[in-house]
Amino acid sequence: MSSSNRFLRLLRDEDVVSIARRYFVSNGFDGTLTSIGVIVGAVLSGVPDGLTVVKIGVGAAVGLGTSAVWSVWEIERAETRAEILRLERSMLVDLDDTQVERKQRGARLVHATMSGLGPLIGILVPLVPFLFEGSVFSMAEAGVAGVALGTGILAAFGAYMGSISGQRWYVSALRMALAGLVVTVINVLLPN
Repeated sequence: MSSSNRFLRLLRDEDVVSIARRYFVSNGFDGTLTSIGVIVGAVLSGVPDGLTVVKIGVGAAVGLGTSAVWSVWEIERAETRAEILRLERSMLVDLDDTQVERKQRGARLVHATMSGLGPLIGILVPLVPFLFEGSVFSMAEAGVAGVALGTGILAAFGAYMGSISGQRWYVSALRMALAGLVVTVINVLLPN
């Protein structure tokens, strides 16, 4: 079986997808809240231009994205290796380079990729208004637009999770979006 067919099969495996979804949303949530904190802190501290805010945000995206990919790769590597060792002991057989081992290696790649994509989206999308600071937005307007985008991303995560779990999607969306507003208010209330 080709590697693209194996990858597509993994994307149809609910066990693989559910874990990848958790990593994506959890790390996307972290990234979005980080971005909102960076945006509010930058605007309130007088960062002079939008490009500087974007550079700070990209630095945060690199850090969180790398952390998300690396940690999940290592966590899943250890967990799947432990699972293979348990299977080998119970079956009295070596599972190296078998379908079981290849599936777990592929799943680890899916999990790490989705884990890294979440914070990249969560950090970078709210920074987009700062690319237009000076031509379309003032710094304060870019900040408000960025917080609104971040809060929208959080609401989308909540709506998605609510819809797959049979809950009212709009309630889940509001609960997740509330976190963005809480981070904004806390940052505004912090002493200079």
